[in-house]
Amino acid sequence: MRKPLTVASRANVQPFAVMDILRRVAELRVEGRDVISLCAGEPGGGAPSGVSTRAAALHASGAALTYTPALGLAELRRAIAGHYKRWYGIEVPAQNVAVTTGSSGAFMLVFLAAFNPGDKVALARPGYPAYKNILTALGIEVIELDAGADTRFQPTPGMLADAVAEHGPLAGLVLASPANPTGTMISRDELAALTNWCVGEGVRLVSDEIYHGVTYPDAGSADPRGVCAWELDRSGVVISSFSKYWGMTGWRLGWAIVPEDLAQAVEALGGNVALCPPAPAQIAAVEAFSEESYAQADAAVAEFSRTRDYVLGKAADLGWVDAAPADGAFYFYANLGPALAGFADSVEYCAALLENAGVALVPGTDFDGIGGGAAVRLSFAAGYDAVREALARIEKFQASQAQ
Repeated sequence: MRKPLTVASRANVQPFAVMDILRRVAELRVEGRDVISLCAGEPGGGAPSGVSTRAAALHASGAALTYTPALGLAELRRAIAGHYKRWYGIEVPAQNVAVTTGSSGAFMLVFLAAFNPGDKVALARPGYPAYKNILTALGIEVIELDAGADTRFQPTPGMLADAVAEHGPLAGLVLASPANPTGTMISRDELAALTNWCVGEGVRLVSDEIYHGVTYPDAGSADPRGVCAWELDRSGVVISSFSKYWGMTGWRLGWAIVPEDLAQAVEALGGNVALCPPAPAQIAAVEAFSEESYAQADAAVAEFSRTRDYVLGKAADLGWVDAAPADGAFYFYANLGPALAGFADSVEYCAALLENAGVALVPGTDFDGIGGGAAVRLSFAAGYDAVREALARIEKFQASQAQ
């Protein structure tokens, strides 16, 4: 008799409600329905032209594409280090740059290197669900910090102290600024306070900075690109990516800035887990740091800004409440307020909106297992025209439900 096989308990992570939405989007489009999806967290413009040209020339040359060093090509690591000098005025040694298979690969390597099974790591709720799911799969206990509108959806030292009092010592804090799904950013003083708390308590700070540069002048920040955690202290980890500011989502290339005590572990793990990041993407990505590429990326951000302005201007007409400030990234996260009436939660609202109005949003449950049932995330990366039409449909849909 055959013995039953098992699935690892670590694989028991919460599925995303948005996957059902996206599956239905695909079905409706096959049926010929006009559907506007405001789900994706990716720019639609693609890579800077110099990056694409370099990639095309590489493939046309017929050059052999071999493995690269585990932490990336030296030329690319130097270019990334130079980016930190350009944007933040700080010297980052190239040997502290770890190029990875997307920022997701960076999170996996850093979590493996920095935390042991059973360690406690704090993060804000609402927040990007993959943080929680990767940590949980690695046997690390996630401590969620209830970060609401009163703290602009960001954690505070007080929240961390309360978490320690309730759950015991923390090993890490994952911080995102600008954050997904809220788009909120923390100031230099706020980051300094969190950094000082982490240093004093022996807590490893992991700073997600993948949306740096996708920020807006009216957000009021004295640091318009965002504040890099390494400007304040170098015991933490900075994680970033080519996906958002440069629009290179499918190239699967990110990086981590790692402190000396983690560098060797990250390199060893990187060589074993992925051997190396994608070689053609690395070679082409060097061009992302040209003057032309920066200019093209900034132009894309200006278009995001125009779309964001339209969304914020229509927020009152939607009737949604407790909206996050959307300082950066390309998301509008809000409570549905009166628009939720008649629906069990935001999952049911989003399903009905898709079927009846042909607009796809992400239910807040994917980002917040406690209060997300009343919220939604709208991505305005889809572009001005698509967002404008989508908001008109949403208004019409909500008016019909109120009758």
